[in-house]
Amino acid sequence: MSRKAKQPISEKDIKGIRYIRAFFGLFESLSDIPVHGNRKFFMDEYVSLLLLHFFNPVLSSLRSLQQATGLENVQEVIGVKRTSLGAMSESAGYVFDPELMVPIIEKVISQLKPIEGNEHLKNLPGIPIAADGTFLRCLPKMVWAVFRKQSDNRGVRLHLQFDIARGAPVAADITEALGSERKILRKNLKSRMLYIVDRGFIDYKLFEDMHNKGSFFIARLKDISTYDVIEDMPISKEAKAAGVIADQRVVMGSEFTKGDLTAPVRRLVTVDSDDTTKQIIVLTNTYLDGEIISLLYRYRWQVELFFRWFKCILGCTHWLSQTRTGLTLQVYVAILASLLIRLWTGRKPTRRTFEMIQLYFMGWAREHELIAHIESLQKVQ
Repeated sequence: MSRKAKQPISEKDIKGIRYIRAFFGLFESLSDIPVHGNRKFFMDEYVSLLLLHFFNPVLSSLRSLQQATGLENVQEVIGVKRTSLGAMSESAGYVFDPELMVPIIEKVISQLKPIEGNEHLKNLPGIPIAADGTFLRCLPKMVWAVFRKQSDNRGVRLHLQFDIARGAPVAADITEALGSERKILRKNLKSRMLYIVDRGFIDYKLFEDMHNKGSFFIARLKDISTYDVIEDMPISKEAKAAGVIADQRVVMGSEFTKGDLTAPVRRLVTVDSDDTTKQIIVLTNTYLDGEIISLLYRYRWQVELFFRWFKCILGCTHWLSQTRTGLTLQVYVAILASLLIRLWTGRKPTRRTFEMIQLYFMGWAREHELIAHIESLQKVQ
Protein backbone atom coordinates (compact mmCIF):
# COMPACT_ATOMS: atom_id res chain seq x y z
CA MET A 1 0.00 0.00 0.00
CA SER A 2 1.17 3.52 -0.75
CA ARG A 3 1.93 5.87 2.10
CA LYS A 4 -0.72 8.39 3.03
CA ALA A 5 0.10 11.95 2.08
CA LYS A 6 0.90 14.18 5.02
CA GLN A 7 -1.87 16.55 5.99
CA PRO A 8 -1.03 20.24 5.48
CA ILE A 9 -0.10 22.17 8.62
CA SER A 10 -2.95 24.23 10.03
CA GLU A 11 -3.17 26.98 12.62
CA LYS A 12 -4.43 24.56 15.28
CA ASP A 13 -1.08 22.75 15.01
CA ILE A 14 0.88 25.80 16.13
CA LYS A 15 0.03 27.34 19.50
CA GLY A 16 1.90 29.36 22.08
CA ILE A 17 4.00 31.40 19.65
CA ARG A 18 3.32 34.50 21.69
CA TYR A 19 5.92 33.12 24.12
CA ILE A 20 8.47 33.61 21.36
CA ARG A 21 7.14 37.11 20.70
CA ALA A 22 8.23 38.05 24.24
CA PHE A 23 11.83 37.69 23.05
CA PHE A 24 11.51 39.60 19.78
CA GLY A 25 13.41 42.52 21.34
CA LEU A 26 16.46 40.26 21.36
CA PHE A 27 16.24 39.88 17.59
CA GLU A 28 15.97 43.57 16.78
CA SER A 29 19.55 43.69 15.44
CA LEU A 30 18.60 40.99 12.89
CA SER A 31 15.54 42.74 11.49
CA ASP A 32 17.36 44.60 8.70
CA ILE A 33 19.15 41.63 7.13
CA PRO A 34 17.07 40.34 4.17
CA VAL A 35 18.15 37.60 1.78
CA HIS A 36 18.79 40.24 -0.84
CA GLY A 37 17.15 43.40 -2.16
CA ASN A 38 14.18 41.92 -3.98
CA ARG A 39 13.19 39.39 -1.29
CA LYS A 40 11.59 40.49 1.96
CA PHE A 41 12.58 37.64 4.25
CA PHE A 42 14.60 38.73 7.27
CA MET A 43 16.96 36.98 9.67
CA ASP A 44 14.84 37.71 12.76
CA GLU A 45 11.93 35.93 11.05
CA TYR A 46 14.05 32.88 10.25
CA VAL A 47 15.44 32.68 13.80
CA SER A 48 11.88 32.85 15.17
CA LEU A 49 10.81 30.06 12.83
CA LEU A 50 13.80 27.96 13.93
CA LEU A 51 12.73 28.38 17.56
CA LEU A 52 9.28 27.14 16.54
CA HIS A 53 10.99 24.15 14.91
CA PHE A 54 12.61 23.17 18.22
CA PHE A 55 9.51 23.76 20.35
CA ASN A 56 6.95 22.19 17.98
CA PRO A 57 7.74 18.71 16.56
CA VAL A 58 5.12 19.23 13.82
CA LEU A 59 7.57 21.65 12.16
CA SER A 60 10.19 19.01 11.40
CA SER A 61 11.65 20.28 8.12
CA LEU A 62 12.44 23.42 6.19
CA ARG A 63 9.44 22.73 3.97
CA SER A 64 7.11 22.61 6.99
CA LEU A 65 8.53 25.93 8.20
CA GLN A 66 7.90 27.38 4.75
CA GLN A 67 4.33 26.12 4.91
CA ALA A 68 3.90 27.72 8.34
CA THR A 69 4.71 31.14 6.89
CA GLY A 70 1.35 30.98 5.12
CA LEU A 71 -0.62 30.68 8.37
CA GLU A 72 -2.29 33.81 9.71
CA ASN A 73 -1.33 33.31 13.35
CA VAL A 74 2.33 32.77 12.43
CA GLN A 75 2.28 35.82 10.16
CA GLU A 76 0.63 37.94 12.84
CA VAL A 77 2.97 37.03 15.69
CA ILE A 78 6.29 36.70 13.86
CA GLY A 79 5.56 39.34 11.23
CA VAL A 80 6.64 37.07 8.39
CA LYS A 81 4.96 36.99 4.99
CA ARG A 82 4.38 33.85 2.98
CA THR A 83 7.88 32.89 1.85
CA SER A 84 9.07 30.57 -0.88
CA LEU A 85 11.13 27.49 -0.10
CA GLY A 86 13.91 28.83 -2.31
CA ALA A 87 14.19 32.08 -0.36
CA MET A 88 14.31 30.22 2.97
CA SER A 89 16.87 27.72 1.70
CA GLU A 90 19.11 30.46 0.33
CA SER A 91 18.88 32.57 3.48
CA ALA A 92 19.58 29.65 5.80
CA GLY A 93 22.43 28.26 3.76
CA TYR A 94 24.35 31.20 2.40
CA VAL A 95 23.24 34.68 3.46
CA PHE A 96 22.48 34.96 7.17
CA ASP A 97 25.66 35.21 9.27
CA PRO A 98 25.48 32.84 12.28
CA GLU A 99 27.93 35.02 14.23
CA LEU A 100 25.21 37.66 14.55
CA MET A 101 23.58 35.28 17.03
CA VAL A 102 26.52 35.45 19.45
CA PRO A 103 25.62 38.81 21.11
CA ILE A 104 22.00 37.66 21.42
CA ILE A 105 23.06 34.45 23.16
CA GLU A 106 25.40 36.43 25.43
CA LYS A 107 22.54 38.77 26.38
CA VAL A 108 20.36 35.83 27.44
CA ILE A 109 23.26 34.28 29.36
CA SER A 110 23.74 37.54 31.29
CA GLN A 111 20.18 37.16 32.63
CA LEU A 112 20.79 33.69 34.08
CA LYS A 113 21.39 33.34 37.79
CA PRO A 114 23.36 30.52 39.43
CA ILE A 115 21.30 27.44 40.23
CA GLU A 116 20.55 27.31 43.94
CA GLY A 117 21.32 24.37 46.15
CA ASN A 118 25.06 23.72 45.93
CA GLU A 119 27.22 25.64 48.38
CA HIS A 120 30.41 24.13 46.90
CA LEU A 121 29.99 26.25 43.76
CA LYS A 122 30.13 29.48 45.73
CA ASN A 123 33.23 31.49 46.67
CA LEU A 124 35.35 29.90 43.95
CA PRO A 125 38.35 31.79 42.52
CA GLY A 126 36.69 31.87 39.10
CA ILE A 127 33.54 30.94 37.20
CA PRO A 128 33.56 27.12 36.86
CA ILE A 129 33.62 26.28 33.14
CA ALA A 130 33.61 22.71 31.81
CA ALA A 131 35.10 22.64 28.30
CA ASP A 132 34.70 19.77 25.86
CA GLY A 133 33.76 18.87 22.29
CA THR A 134 31.37 16.46 20.60
CA PHE A 135 30.98 15.03 17.11
CA LEU A 136 27.88 16.04 15.11
CA ARG A 137 27.13 13.63 12.28
CA CYS A 138 26.23 15.08 8.89
CA LEU A 139 24.68 13.65 5.73
CA PRO A 140 26.97 12.04 3.09
CA LYS A 141 25.83 14.69 0.59
CA MET A 142 27.30 17.43 2.87
CA VAL A 143 30.67 17.01 1.16
CA TRP A 144 32.21 20.02 2.91
CA ALA A 145 31.95 18.21 6.28
CA VAL A 146 34.89 15.88 5.59
CA PHE A 147 35.71 13.57 8.49
CA ARG A 148 38.46 11.35 7.11
CA LYS A 149 39.79 10.92 3.60
CA GLN A 150 38.52 7.91 1.65
CA SER A 151 35.46 7.72 3.87
CA ASP A 152 31.79 8.50 3.34
CA ASN A 153 31.43 9.66 6.92
CA ARG A 154 30.63 13.34 7.30
CA GLY A 155 30.57 15.45 10.42
CA VAL A 156 31.68 18.51 12.35
CA ARG A 157 32.79 19.13 15.91
CA LEU A 158 30.93 21.31 18.38
CA HIS A 159 33.29 22.89 20.93
CA LEU A 160 31.43 24.02 24.04
CA GLN A 161 32.14 25.88 27.26
CA PHE A 162 29.53 25.06 29.92
CA ASP A 163 28.99 27.23 33.02
CA ILE A 164 28.48 24.70 35.81
CA ALA A 165 27.14 27.22 38.33
CA ARG A 166 24.46 28.55 35.96
CA GLY A 167 23.82 25.24 34.22
CA ALA A 168 24.13 26.69 30.73
CA PRO A 169 26.49 26.83 27.74
CA VAL A 170 28.35 30.15 27.49
CA ALA A 171 30.48 29.71 24.33
CA ALA A 172 30.32 27.50 21.24
CA ASP A 173 32.36 26.96 18.08
CA ILE A 174 31.89 24.73 15.04
CA THR A 175 34.98 23.31 13.33
CA GLU A 176 35.88 20.41 11.07
CA ALA A 177 35.43 17.02 12.75
CA LEU A 178 39.12 16.72 13.66
CA GLY A 179 39.43 20.34 14.84
CA SER A 180 41.72 20.84 17.83
CA GLU A 181 39.82 21.34 21.08
CA ARG A 182 42.91 22.88 22.67
CA LYS A 183 43.30 25.51 19.96
CA ILE A 184 39.66 26.54 20.23
CA LEU A 185 39.86 26.81 24.01
CA ARG A 186 43.08 28.84 23.80
CA LYS A 187 41.38 31.22 21.34
CA ASN A 188 38.49 31.80 23.75
CA LEU A 189 40.40 32.11 27.04
CA LYS A 190 39.11 34.74 29.47
CA SER A 191 40.24 36.00 32.85
CA ARG A 192 38.72 34.98 36.20
CA MET A 193 37.58 31.58 34.95
CA LEU A 194 38.06 28.12 36.45
CA TYR A 195 38.45 25.76 33.49
CA ILE A 196 37.70 22.09 34.13
CA VAL A 197 38.95 19.79 31.37
CA ASP A 198 39.65 16.14 30.63
CA ARG A 199 42.80 14.42 29.36
CA GLY A 200 42.16 15.52 25.77
CA PHE A 201 43.21 19.05 26.76
CA ILE A 202 46.64 18.19 28.19
CA ASP A 203 48.87 21.01 26.99
CA TYR A 204 51.24 22.65 29.46
CA LYS A 205 51.49 25.79 27.35
CA LEU A 206 47.68 26.04 27.41
CA PHE A 207 47.69 25.75 31.20
CA GLU A 208 50.40 28.42 31.37
CA ASP A 209 48.26 30.69 29.17
CA MET A 210 45.31 30.19 31.53
CA HIS A 211 47.44 31.10 34.51
CA ASN A 212 48.89 34.19 32.79
CA LYS A 213 45.37 35.22 31.79
CA GLY A 214 44.38 35.35 35.45
CA SER A 215 42.33 32.17 35.33
CA PHE A 216 42.52 28.77 36.99
CA PHE A 217 42.30 25.19 35.81
CA ILE A 218 41.52 21.69 37.00
CA ALA A 219 42.73 19.18 34.42
CA ARG A 220 42.90 15.42 34.41
CA LEU A 221 46.38 14.02 33.73
CA LYS A 222 47.50 10.80 32.13
CA ASP A 223 49.03 8.25 34.45
CA ILE A 224 52.36 8.46 32.57
CA SER A 225 52.77 12.25 32.98
CA THR A 226 56.29 13.21 34.12
CA TYR A 227 56.69 15.34 37.25
CA ASP A 228 58.99 16.19 40.15
CA VAL A 229 57.60 16.52 43.67
CA ILE A 230 58.44 19.74 45.53
CA GLU A 231 56.33 19.16 48.62
CA ASP A 232 53.71 16.76 49.96
CA MET A 233 50.73 18.80 51.12
CA PRO A 234 48.56 17.88 54.13
CA ILE A 235 45.23 16.22 53.29
CA SER A 236 42.16 17.34 55.21
CA LYS A 237 39.64 14.90 56.69
CA GLU A 238 37.05 16.07 54.15
CA ALA A 239 39.48 15.45 51.29
CA LYS A 240 40.30 11.95 52.57
CA ALA A 241 36.58 11.22 52.79
CA ALA A 242 36.28 12.35 49.15
CA GLY A 243 38.93 9.81 48.14
CA VAL A 244 42.03 12.05 47.94
CA ILE A 245 45.15 9.99 48.70
CA ALA A 246 47.87 12.41 47.52
CA ASP A 247 48.19 16.21 47.31
CA GLN A 248 51.57 17.43 46.07
CA ARG A 249 53.20 20.62 44.86
CA VAL A 250 55.01 19.60 41.69
CA VAL A 251 56.91 20.72 38.63
CA MET A 252 55.44 19.13 35.51
CA GLY A 253 57.20 18.20 32.31
CA SER A 254 59.80 15.99 30.71
CA GLU A 255 62.92 17.08 28.84
CA PHE A 256 60.73 17.87 25.83
CA THR A 257 58.18 19.99 27.75
CA LYS A 258 60.47 21.52 30.36
CA GLY A 259 59.65 25.20 30.88
CA ASP A 260 56.21 25.05 29.21
CA LEU A 261 54.45 25.26 32.58
CA THR A 262 56.15 27.51 35.16
CA ALA A 263 53.01 28.35 37.20
CA PRO A 264 52.85 26.83 40.72
CA VAL A 265 50.71 23.71 40.41
CA ARG A 266 49.41 20.84 42.52
CA ARG A 267 48.94 17.20 41.61
CA LEU A 268 46.07 15.41 43.32
CA VAL A 269 45.32 11.71 43.24
CA THR A 270 41.86 10.43 44.15
CA VAL A 271 40.43 6.92 44.19
CA ASP A 272 36.92 5.75 43.41
CA SER A 273 35.00 4.73 46.53
CA ASP A 274 33.61 1.72 44.66
CA ASP A 275 36.91 0.72 43.06
CA THR A 276 40.01 1.78 45.01
CA THR A 277 42.28 0.50 42.21
CA LYS A 278 40.94 3.18 39.88
CA GLN A 279 42.81 6.46 40.29
CA ILE A 280 42.01 9.90 38.91
CA ILE A 281 44.97 12.29 38.73
CA VAL A 282 44.27 16.00 38.33
CA LEU A 283 46.49 19.06 37.99
CA THR A 284 45.45 22.47 39.29
CA ASN A 285 46.85 25.91 40.01
CA THR A 286 44.23 26.62 42.68
CA TYR A 287 44.65 26.38 46.46
CA LEU A 288 41.18 24.94 47.05
CA ASP A 289 40.84 22.02 49.42
CA GLY A 290 41.26 18.61 47.82
CA GLU A 291 37.61 17.79 48.58
CA ILE A 292 36.39 20.75 46.51
CA ILE A 293 38.79 20.01 43.64
CA SER A 294 37.64 16.38 43.53
CA LEU A 295 34.00 17.49 43.52
CA LEU A 296 34.54 20.13 40.83
CA TYR A 297 36.16 17.62 38.51
CA ARG A 298 33.11 15.36 38.87
CA TYR A 299 30.96 18.32 37.82
CA ARG A 300 32.76 18.23 34.46
CA TRP A 301 30.18 15.62 33.45
CA GLN A 302 27.58 18.39 33.25
CA VAL A 303 28.86 19.26 29.78
CA GLU A 304 28.46 15.61 28.71
CA LEU A 305 24.87 15.65 29.96
CA PHE A 306 24.25 18.79 27.92
CA PHE A 307 25.58 17.08 24.79
CA ARG A 308 23.12 14.26 25.42
CA TRP A 309 20.28 16.77 25.81
CA PHE A 310 21.42 18.66 22.71
CA LYS A 311 21.55 15.63 20.41
CA CYS A 312 19.08 13.11 21.83
CA ILE A 313 16.29 15.27 23.27
CA LEU A 314 16.49 18.63 21.53
CA GLY A 315 17.12 16.66 18.35
CA CYS A 316 19.99 18.67 16.94
CA THR A 317 21.07 15.86 14.63
CA HIS A 318 18.50 16.57 11.92
CA TRP A 319 19.75 19.43 9.77
CA LEU A 320 17.42 21.83 7.97
CA SER A 321 20.27 23.10 5.78
CA GLN A 322 23.10 21.20 4.12
CA THR A 323 25.59 24.08 4.21
CA ARG A 324 28.10 24.92 6.91
CA THR A 325 26.47 28.34 7.44
CA GLY A 326 23.01 26.83 7.80
CA LEU A 327 24.19 24.11 10.18
CA THR A 328 26.04 26.63 12.38
CA LEU A 329 23.01 28.91 12.53
CA GLN A 330 20.80 25.97 13.53
CA VAL A 331 23.26 25.00 16.29
CA TYR A 332 23.29 28.57 17.65
CA VAL A 333 19.49 28.75 17.68
CA ALA A 334 19.38 25.34 19.42
CA ILE A 335 21.64 26.73 22.13
CA LEU A 336 19.37 29.79 22.36
CA ALA A 337 16.33 27.50 22.75
CA SER A 338 18.10 25.69 25.61
CA LEU A 339 18.93 29.00 27.28
CA LEU A 340 15.33 30.21 26.97
CA ILE A 341 14.07 27.05 28.69
CA ARG A 342 16.65 27.62 31.42
CA LEU A 343 15.45 31.24 31.72
CA TRP A 344 11.76 30.30 31.77
CA THR A 345 12.07 27.52 34.35
CA GLY A 346 15.05 28.59 36.46
CA ARG A 347 16.46 25.07 36.11
CA LYS A 348 18.47 23.03 33.62
CA PRO A 349 16.20 21.74 30.82
CA THR A 350 14.93 18.19 31.16
CA ARG A 351 13.05 15.81 28.89
CA ARG A 352 9.80 16.17 30.92
CA THR A 353 9.89 19.97 30.80
CA PHE A 354 10.71 19.97 27.11
CA GLU A 355 7.81 17.60 26.43
CA MET A 356 5.44 19.90 28.35
CA ILE A 357 6.58 22.90 26.31
CA GLN A 358 6.12 20.95 23.09
CA LEU A 359 2.63 19.83 24.14
CA TYR A 360 1.77 23.47 24.78
CA PHE A 361 3.09 24.63 21.42
CA MET A 362 1.07 21.84 19.76
CA GLY A 363 -2.11 22.89 21.53
CA TRP A 364 -2.46 19.77 23.72
CA ALA A 365 -1.50 21.44 27.02
CA ARG A 366 -3.21 24.57 28.32
CA GLU A 367 -1.24 27.64 29.35
CA HIS A 368 -2.17 27.27 33.02
CA GLU A 369 -0.89 23.68 32.93
CA LEU A 370 2.45 24.78 31.51
CA ILE A 371 2.70 27.54 34.14
CA ALA A 372 1.83 25.04 36.90
CA HIS A 373 4.59 22.71 35.67
CA ILE A 374 7.17 25.53 35.67
CA GLU A 375 6.08 26.68 39.14
CA SER A 376 6.40 23.13 40.47
CA LEU A 377 10.01 23.07 39.25
CA GLN A 378 10.78 26.34 40.99
CA LYS A 379 9.34 25.06 44.27
CA VAL A 380 11.70 22.08 44.22
CA GLN A 381 14.79 24.34 44.33
